[in-house]
Amino acid sequence: MAQLLLKGKTFKFGNDISTDLIIAGKYAHLRSNLPELAKHVMEDANPDFVKQVKPGDFIVGGSNFGLGSSREHAPLVIKMSGVSAILAKSFARIFFRNAINQGVPVLICDTDKIADGDNLEIDLNAGTIKNVTKNESYSFTKIPPAMLSILNEGGLVPYINKYGDFKLS
Repeated sequence: MAQLLLKGKTFKFGNDISTDLIIAGKYAHLRSNLPELAKHVMEDANPDFVKQVKPGDFIVGGSNFGLGSSREHAPLVIKMSGVSAILAKSFARIFFRNAINQGVPVLICDTDKIADGDNLEIDLNAGTIKNVTKNESYSFTKIPPAMLSILNEGGLVPYINKYGDFKLS
């Protein structure tokens, strides 16, 4: 189940972070071994990412995060690495939906003022980000209730297993 209040350190990346940078194609043979695949997440963008990321940390990108081929395991291995949310100015549409379906909050916001290593506190219900490092506050596009419900259950499959259908009221 997704937490509604998130705290962690940022790992900042630039624009156009593709699914190939999230998980390089050379690891395609590991798609049936997700724990092993997760050991290589973000490796081509930051070789030390897996060694440094801690549970609760955040990935911060620029525009067009997750572009490229539809690899639903890309947000899943990000989640498996301990990342609690991904913040970016914009997301590739298929990556955005895959992330929600895998239980990974994807937050659309201006990331220019957020630096690598900043400590953030994020309130998913309120749509607010507190940059503890800089004593600044930002907002993000609030997550629609249906998507928040999916995140609260840990992803689409757990949601469907629990409710059997969407309750869109």
